[in-house]
Amino acid sequence: MLEHKYIDREKSWLAFNARVLQEAADDSVPLLDRLRFLGIFSNNLDEFFRVRFAAIRRLSLSGISGEKYLGGISAQQLVKDITEIVIQQQSESLRILNIIEAKLETENIFIINENQISREQENFLKDFFIQKLSPELVTIILNDLAEFPLLKDTLGYLAVKLVMNQTEEVRYAVIEIPKTINRFVVLPSNTEKQYVILLDDVIRHNLKSIFNIFDYQSVSAHMIKITRDAQLDIDSDLSKSMIEKISTSVKDRRIGEPVRFIYDQLIEKDTLQFFLDKMKIVTTDSIIPGGRYHNRRDYMNFPNLGRFDLLYQTNEPLPIPGLSLEGSILEKISTKDYLLNAPYQSFSYLTKFLREAALDPKVTSIKITLYRLAKNSQIISSLINAAKNGKKVTVQIELQARFDEASNISYAEQMKTEGIELIFGIKGLKVHSKICVIERTENDKIKRYGFISTGNFNESTAKVYTDVTLFTSHQQILKDITKIFEFFDINYRVHRYKHLIVSPHYTRTRFYKLIDREILHASAGRKTHIKLKMNSLSDFKMIDKLYEASNAGVKIQLEIRGICSLIPGIPGMSENIEAISIVDNYLEHSRIYIFGNAGQTEVYISSADFMTRNLDGRVEVTCPIYDQEIKNELIDNFDLGWKGNVKARYHSYKLDNKYRVRNHNPVFRAQLETYKYYRNKIDVLEEIV
Repeated sequence: MLEHKYIDREKSWLAFNARVLQEAADDSVPLLDRLRFLGIFSNNLDEFFRVRFAAIRRLSLSGISGEKYLGGISAQQLVKDITEIVIQQQSESLRILNIIEAKLETENIFIINENQISREQENFLKDFFIQKLSPELVTIILNDLAEFPLLKDTLGYLAVKLVMNQTEEVRYAVIEIPKTINRFVVLPSNTEKQYVILLDDVIRHNLKSIFNIFDYQSVSAHMIKITRDAQLDIDSDLSKSMIEKISTSVKDRRIGEPVRFIYDQLIEKDTLQFFLDKMKIVTTDSIIPGGRYHNRRDYMNFPNLGRFDLLYQTNEPLPIPGLSLEGSILEKISTKDYLLNAPYQSFSYLTKFLREAALDPKVTSIKITLYRLAKNSQIISSLINAAKNGKKVTVQIELQARFDEASNISYAEQMKTEGIELIFGIKGLKVHSKICVIERTENDKIKRYGFISTGNFNESTAKVYTDVTLFTSHQQILKDITKIFEFFDINYRVHRYKHLIVSPHYTRTRFYKLIDREILHASAGRKTHIKLKMNSLSDFKMIDKLYEASNAGVKIQLEIRGICSLIPGIPGMSENIEAISIVDNYLEHSRIYIFGNAGQTEVYISSADFMTRNLDGRVEVTCPIYDQEIKNELIDNFDLGWKGNVKARYHSYKLDNKYRVRNHNPVFRAQLETYKYYRNKIDVLEEIV
């Protein structure tokens, strides 16, 4: 037996991010997409340090060990372990970036620095600097300031050292790299070769112009980056509205404690020490040496340069068989449930549902929960349109959706102006459910229509996140959704739900019962299995229940994209459990839960992962699937993922991300095969017609 029953969730998350890095290293991935994966890796790491590492650091500084909550490791040791892992990953990401850049050169794409500029490019950059870049620059001379300026954790900076001519006095400055201009500048070329330079190097190239009032003998500039604690501390002032409290807390986030400091390892020691001292960064913080460039998340937006041969082929979203975007969606849903699986199928069905409801004279009300929204949200536009058409629109918008707080506050104020009734959730509970219900007058009676999803109502992320949405007119399910909105309004009253499984009151106990039923079937010698697809599995009690099922002989298959604290395949503990993670072009985000039930299979979709926060600390909704055709479709979806042997890695206690063994089986890339599955459904329907 192993020393521990669980994998630390932070280390498991870092292993997930290492899988993202594997995609950047994979020669079979198109070159420009490999750069995109490097950007995703960096962006993920930024958020990890702002939230998870910051929380562990707080625990560490408090002097509390935290072993009970951290699976047997102390907070102090975990801080050290995380820093060590991240330094290794950062080094690996730099190595991968160098390989990618070398391969890009074989494709006549060159990422050059300020020392490699041609005369023609020099003229272009001179004009670019004067006209576009210079007006956006913020440059601060630091020596004589009474107070060191606040460096933001969303930006990159150049730490500048000037050595004066006469006195050899050293002056320090900082230059903020602007976010208002694309980080990658495409340079003119008269040949088939294409050249790109980073904004950082354009600034370096113009240091002489920036500091021309100083008589200096040398100037150097090295990149630094700060990451701050992003935990929101919401005050309890009863005189303030929730919007005011969240707004203040978001503003305070700018001055959060530093939790990570990354620097160019070629920076002079005195310059580095100057910044560490002035920013009061102590040894307990994560100080990480890096390369010449930080904020590599910007590689997610590297220009395509017209080289679509160096990108994954774009698969156009498919229609849902039998459901037209040109006809009435409500009319179709009134007779049958439909399932949308984005991005394989078009997210437009969801916005069409809301647009139709906004215009339909028979629709009297719309109620919806919103968590993360697109920058220019069609969802918000449709809801405002409905309000203008006299519908009663009620929106529960989660103001504490991490890093989307400011955007959601803006949307909330916009909707309030248009007369939409807003609900800001429940104290102590985030609302993470993805639900909508509308009421329509038919034959002098109210009939409900709605949808329940595993993902956000967000047109942008729907292009890259895999999520399923059930459209239904099942009156009992939709009555349960109405009860959830009543709970938002009067939250001291706990409702009973006949069909939906709702956190925080019922999800844990209901899933325990579903697992216990499989244990009873196994004990009686009946066929039994559990198939779970989710983003993360970290709740220790739920893991123990799965261990119990494994020991009873229940075969358990887990598709877990991110954190997996469960250790599979250990004799006497989890020998009947297999667990894989798929990381590919799309982000696996849907939650699909399948229980064999001795041949009477039950299938659920959910907004909840098996994490303590989702089970006990949020409003989440799990929905049973009653339509046999949709049941089969979701089981097929799971099985397609399970057959994957290209992008699938094993979860294990070693956290080594070993790829699934293909043996003599043909190549099976799960996401590509899933797209083919839905395309074949259309072909079959057309043949029947």
